[in-house]
Amino acid sequence: MRKITLIAHISLDGFVAGEHGELDGFDASEENLQFVTSLTENADTALLGRKSYGMMDPYWSTAKDIPNATEGTLAYSIWYGNAKKVVISKTLAAEKKENTMIISDTVNEEIAKIKNGQGKDILIFGSPSITQLLLSSALIDDYWIFINPVLFGKGIPLFVPSSNKANLKLIATKQFANGELAMHFV
Repeated sequence: MRKITLIAHISLDGFVAGEHGELDGFDASEENLQFVTSLTENADTALLGRKSYGMMDPYWSTAKDIPNATEGTLAYSIWYGNAKKVVISKTLAAEKKENTMIISDTVNEEIAKIKNGQGKDILIFGSPSITQLLLSSALIDDYWIFINPVLFGKGIPLFVPSSNKANLKLIATKQFANGELAMHFV
């Protein structure tokens, strides 16, 4: 069975973005990007919500072509271009884009089928609404939470109140030079 891993950057107060979806409070670094790229080595699928897909796809589909692109940018862009994209959306029209699948109904059931199918692991990037939906069916196996040294005060939370309790175990941490702390839970 394939494993689903959440990779999310959050503020110290638990937000994945500012109130209007802005990400300018996070200090991204090449060190961090190379680390995330190392997490893609065992995965062949990116699971995204409509908004995350809309932010990621235009950039990462072509980032490898940027003159003087960094090592991390090249590696991640190449992985992203080859990965199957599974996008959860009720409003996004079915695109005829290579390696992209749109799921709009029976999301948890469809994701469970994909998880039980052939292939490498599946990575969720951010996508708080998808994270919350999959948590309700215990479909997430693995969590990489990157805590950034910033307080947003308000914004889009990664986790919301739920009746589903999940006991997790911290198995690894990684400190980055920019002050970010990555924590790996199972």
